[in-house]
Amino acid sequence: MTRPSIPRYANLTLFLGARLLATMAVQMISVGVSWQVYALTGNVLDLGWLGLAQFAPLIPLVLLAGHAADRFSRQWIIALCYGLELVCALLLMAVSAVPQADVGMIFAVMALHGSARAFLMPANQAVLRDLVLRDDFERAVALSSSTFQLGVIAGPAVGGLLYLGGPTTVYASAGSLLGIAIILISSTRPSRARPVSGPLSLERLLDGVRHVRSRPVILGAISLDLFAVLFGGASALLPAYANDVLGVGPAELGLLRTAMALGAAGTGLLLAFKPITRRVGLSMFAGVALFGTATLGLGLSTDFRLSLLALGLMGAGDMVGVYVRHTLIQLDTPDAIRGRVSAVNSVFIGASNELGEFESGLTAAWFGLVPAILIGGTATLLVVGLWLWKFPALRSMDGFPREMARSPQT
Repeated sequence: MTRPSIPRYANLTLFLGARLLATMAVQMISVGVSWQVYALTGNVLDLGWLGLAQFAPLIPLVLLAGHAADRFSRQWIIALCYGLELVCALLLMAVSAVPQADVGMIFAVMALHGSARAFLMPANQAVLRDLVLRDDFERAVALSSSTFQLGVIAGPAVGGLLYLGGPTTVYASAGSLLGIAIILISSTRPSRARPVSGPLSLERLLDGVRHVRSRPVILGAISLDLFAVLFGGASALLPAYANDVLGVGPAELGLLRTAMALGAAGTGLLLAFKPITRRVGLSMFAGVALFGTATLGLGLSTDFRLSLLALGLMGAGDMVGVYVRHTLIQLDTPDAIRGRVSAVNSVFIGASNELGEFESGLTAAWFGLVPAILIGGTATLLVVGLWLWKFPALRSMDGFPREMARSPQT
């Protein structure tokens, strides 16, 4: 009997639908907040502070979040996190309803949003393996990543258009999507091994850290992403880049954000049908190198169409790295500690994204907008060269490992 294709798995379909809507909502909020804050202050450094506000809660909460993802239902953790993001959308509506929005309150709400993300990321990463058979997992990773990127494509474009009606319109629409996402994720029935039990202890919290340190290929993969995207976080500067370099408005800003996601989504769909099976390590290095090179292209561009192309190539390169890293971590980690290892990965992702946004804002304040983008692209390429030398096991990895501990099959 022929096994149905991945999209016909009911649980995975519900998960992908929830992830698509929630991602759209978060991206709409991101566009609304970044444009609103820049319009209120005119200070490019504030765009960096937005990233830092979302990253700050990750450090104290992420180890607890990883333990929760192994100890409790990953499905319900995701639902609760979507609920907290919905609360953030409502709070942003309230803040924006007054004639002169309080920027400090916006930063506080985004810090609360970062707290939800701290718990969401480990559960979101770990639950995927509970939804599909082992033989389909690589394709599921690509489909999940593509779904995320589709949300990143649609969210900014819709958010930019809705912003023409004011930030309150953006946040109300995002809240509606999050409400539907909660219903969808609550309807899934993942299959997994019995969650771990026992009292909370420092030793348990650090199991994920110890596992990552003991696996050079995992450490190399997630640290490569950390430093490459940390220095190449030009996406945080797009509101200022759109306004000051290209001379365009919020609708075009949405298209710029969409271009990067479109490149990533297209690459993800390609990987779903043609997964990487050989030279896995070198493929990851090539993807990150493309990301750095395209960042340089973005910094040199003053043409809207060329900027769209550069951002599309950045997204394509980033997707290759995401695909390899996520597949490697989930297959090379026992299910009993998958949440805690995903939490460690979440710190690296959060640092590379939100902390990278702060680094980009700070660099732009010091050296100027365009030099900051060029410095970031150059630093990314230097990191690729250094990691090629520093992590020979990752460089020579030809295929993905067999799974260390299988979950019950769906």
